[in-house]
Parts: sequence; structure tokens; C-alpha cells
Amino acid sequence: MQAAATENQVPDQHQALVDQLCLRAKAASLALAQAPTAQKNLWLKNLAAALRSQTTQLAAANAQDLAAATGLSTAMRDRLTLTPARIEAMAGGLEQLVELPDPVGRVREERRLPSGVHVQKVGVPLGVVLFIYESRPNVTIDAAGLCVKSGNAIILRGGSEAHASNRALVELCRAELVKAGLPADAVQQVSVTDRAVVGCLLAQGDQIDVVVPRGGEDLVRRVSREARMPVLRHYTGNCHMFLDADADPAMASSLVVDSKCSRPGVCNALETLLVHSEWAQQHLSRLMALLREKCVEIRGCPRVVRMGAETGQPVVPARDADWDTEFLDLILAVKVVDSLDDAVAHIQKHSSGHTESIVTGQPPRAEEFLRRVDSAAVMVNASTRLHDGGELGLGAEIGISTGKFHARGPCGLEELASYKYVVRGTGQTRV
Repeated sequence: MQAAATENQVPDQHQALVDQLCLRAKAASLALAQAPTAQKNLWLKNLAAALRSQTTQLAAANAQDLAAATGLSTAMRDRLTLTPARIEAMAGGLEQLVELPDPVGRVREERRLPSGVHVQKVGVPLGVVLFIYESRPNVTIDAAGLCVKSGNAIILRGGSEAHASNRALVELCRAELVKAGLPADAVQQVSVTDRAVVGCLLAQGDQIDVVVPRGGEDLVRRVSREARMPVLRHYTGNCHMFLDADADPAMASSLVVDSKCSRPGVCNALETLLVHSEWAQQHLSRLMALLREKCVEIRGCPRVVRMGAETGQPVVPARDADWDTEFLDLILAVKVVDSLDDAVAHIQKHSSGHTESIVTGQPPRAEEFLRRVDSAAVMVNASTRLHDGGELGLGAEIGISTGKFHARGPCGLEELASYKYVVRGTGQTRV
């Protein structure tokens, strides 16, 4: 209780800081809402070029954060690291946004009524977005790019472990905004790392239009509990893959390894593998050996533990909590099931609503899985790692929502816009 009270005690200087951030963001959002698409696209292109030209400087700022980071897991340290390849990916993501349609001013629907009234549903920005996130400094650029393109101002509150990296990236964003003739305050960083400031920000329901928390479950639950504005959130990424009885062994192995090992510390990484008993009898021991080569710790159900013992591959017995855990590490929970029904029942009980995938050679079985499983993304013969805005052709994303209101899945440009009704008449009145 004492820790929670400390978090919510807001020093006067923090309140003054938040008030100024919100005032500047609101003013910037009003100006940005009127900015033409070409001007916003110019900023995106110039920022992409600046990222490439400043790779050395950005790496130096990131090195400060890495040097100060202690006690982080390998996966979390990986999330914090800015490599040249990731900086290039950030620049490429901005260029993708240039090619996507601007949601602001886009007519989503229109109709002419019998009375002659013309009705249009037109896209508008949300306004001011508060983005609270941990580690991954690359998402600073994703979030800023998305918000500016969709006409929103953004207040960025990154984790203290990435403060120097985020500061360098935000300074670059602001400099290029000025050059493009856009308000620099469209992108602002919270300059203090004191956690008490978060509570102050979450109380600004009159100034901030939406908050997006992106981080651990504790962070997301705190934001959901305290926020005085709508929240776009996902609690955990407990992603599942089911290997059906006739799944192609080579495809299944490739998809499992990619889903678990390509970046184990991200929300779309595989956490639970469900294996049909017929497939397990023929192929699971080889798959476990492959995962062991990749340094993956397997936590298995009793059948998997027994199979491991028989093949000389000791398996850690899974605890009940493992089926609900987002490991964010090279740990995989594995369970043998006897049917598609069993797999679906397990997913329905333990899923966090993020991503589920089936590997099968039978289209009817795939369609049944798609129909019965309800998560933000449901996949057939595809890696869970494809549940990403860029991979799905949406450009960058500010996060993946596992809720159903108002957005679900990758939150890109369309999800950062609302709409208004534009009604044109010639003197019609209500009869």
C-alpha cells in the first residue's frame, strides 16, 4: 500500500510540468489537425533521412542506456538495444506511412437522404495521445510517426531505462517538425523519470483524449485503473500455436522456431505450444531437440515430460501458472492434446486474446479453428510474429489492442482517428 501511495504523491513541480505539456500538446493538436497530407508526409520523409544520417549519434545515446541498465534479462536488454538494422527499420516504417492514406478528412461513408440532405462520415484526429511505454526506444519513432500522420499530438512517457535514447529520438522529431513548418510540440517527451508523474498525467482527462500503455501487465493494469480518459490496451501476449495431426513437420518446426525464438521478448512471441497427440508421437521429440539447440527451456505437461524422459531430453514439469504466463524469454509451455476441441478449449481458458495460430493441412479444420477462436489475430499456417502493423501492411503501430472497443489488433493510422458527421442541406427542417 505504501508503494502505491508514493506513486500517487505528485510534487508541485510535476503538476506544473504536466499542465504545460498538456497545454502545448492541445495547441499543437489543433494546428496539426489542419495540416495538409503533403506537409505531414514531408516530415516523415525528412525524419527517415535524419535517422539514417544520425545512426552513430543515436547509437551513442543508446549506449548510455545500455551501460546504466543492470539486472535486465537477455530478452529485455535486447528490447532496449538500438542496432543499425533497427534504426533502418524505423526509417523504413516512416516511409511506409508516407504511402498510406491519410485518415484525416477521408470520407468513410456518405448518403443522400430522400429529403435531399447529404450526409458524410469524415475522419478526424483523436486529439492528444498519451503514450506510456517501457524499454523499446524504436517504438518512440513508430508512435510519433503514426500520431503526426493521423493529425494527433503525442506526449511520450518512456521507461527510465531508455531515457537517453528516447530523448535523442524526440529531439530529432521536433527539429524536423520545425523544418517542415509543423508545431514542434506535436511530439513531446516527459522530461522526468519519477513514476509519480504518471498518476498526474492519467488525471488529465480534460486535456488528453486517449492513453496507450505498452509494457508489462502491472503497468497496463495501473493505467487502466487510474486513467480518466479512454485506454487502448493489451494486458499480456499469451500467444498459442496448435500443431494439428497432419501438420507438415518442416513447416511446423519453422513456424514454432520463428514464433518463439526470433524475438522472445515481444508480445507476439509464442508462449504456449499445443500439439496433437498423433503429431507428437511422430515428430515432437525432434522438435524439442531443435528448440533445445536454440536454448529454449521447455515446460511440459505430464505427457511431454514423459516423452522427454524416454528420449533423453529432460523437460521441466509445467505448473498451472505456466499456461497463463507471458514469459517474454526463451521459455515455452508445451502441452499434448487429443483433438482440435481440446486445443480450442485450452485456448479459450488461457488465452489473453492476442494471437493464436493453427498449423494444419486440412482447410476445413483451419476454418473451424478460425470460427471458434476469438482473439485479435487468428492465423493459419503462419508465425504468431506476423501479428504486427508493418507485417500486416498497416505501417507502424502504436500498440496491439486485445480489447474490442474501439480498436482491436494493431493500432495504426485508422485506429488513431475518429470521425464526425458532416451534414449539408438546402434549408431542410425536422418535420
